[in-house]
Amino acid sequence: MNKIIYKEKLSDTVYLMRLEAPMIAAEREPGQFIILQVEADYGERIPLTIADADPDEGSVTIVFQVVGKTTQLLCALNEGDHVEALVGPLGRPTHIENVGSVVCVGGGIGIAPLHPIAKALKAAGNHVTTILGARSKDLLIMEEQMRACSDELIICTDDGSYGQKELVTKPLDEVCKWNPRPNLAVCIGPPIMMKFCSETTRQYDVPTVVSLNAIMIDGTGMCGGCRVTVGGETKFVCVDGPEFDGHKVDFQNLMNRLSAYKDQEKDHVCNLDKFK
Repeated sequence: MNKIIYKEKLSDTVYLMRLEAPMIAAEREPGQFIILQVEADYGERIPLTIADADPDEGSVTIVFQVVGKTTQLLCALNEGDHVEALVGPLGRPTHIENVGSVVCVGGGIGIAPLHPIAKALKAAGNHVTTILGARSKDLLIMEEQMRACSDELIICTDDGSYGQKELVTKPLDEVCKWNPRPNLAVCIGPPIMMKFCSETTRQYDVPTVVSLNAIMIDGTGMCGGCRVTVGGETKFVCVDGPEFDGHKVDFQNLMNRLSAYKDQEKDHVCNLDKFK
C-alpha cells in the first residue's frame, strides 16, 4: 500500500497528490507513468503520468482530473490514507539532451505531464520557452512550477481572464518565427490542441514531440485499446510511447477512437458499482 503524503486541489475537478513510492521515485524518468489501484479486489487499474518525483522523500507526484469512478474514489482520500497499489515506472522515457532552444506547450491537464519534461530539458542546458493554455484563469494549473523551469512563460486563456486571449497556437507560431527558431517543440494537451500545434510547427520544420497518454487504458500493452497510427504504422501508446513524432500521428483517427462511445457513455452505469 502507498501512503498519501500530500493532497492539493488545483481547480474544481483537478487534484495533485504526492504518494509514498520510494522505488518508483528512484527509477522514474520524465515522460513515464504509473498504474494506480485505489481499492483491493475489484478496484480498477488506471494509468496516470508522473508529474514529479522526489527520491529523497521517496515520493511521486500525480495530477488527476475527477472524471470517473476511480478518480472519484481517489479524490475522496486524504493525507494519511493509502491507495492499494502503484506499479511503475512504465512507458518509454522522454529523450533528454541539450539541443539548444526548446518550446514546451501545455494545455489543461496536459500541463502536469509536461512539467517533468520541461524541468529535465532545462536541467540539460536548454533555453526553455513555455506556453500554457487553459479555458480560464481558474482552470490553469501548475503555473509556478512551470515558471521555475522556464526562461520565458507565456499564458493563454480562452476567455481572456489571464494572460493572452489566444489559443496556444498563436504564440507558438510567433516563437517558431524567431531567428534562430526552436530546435524542438514538446506539446501535451487535448488531442485537438496537439494536432494544431503539430501543424503549426510543421510549417517551420521544428521537430515536435506529443504525448498520447489520454488514450491509454490498462497500460501494459495487453488490451490493445491504446492503438494509434503513427507514420502509417500501428503503435500502442503504453509500450511504444506515450510520446511520438507529432508530424506523423494520425490525429483524426485518434480523436475518432476517443469519441467512438460518447453516446453510450452518457447513460452508462459503471460496472464497479455492481460489486458494492
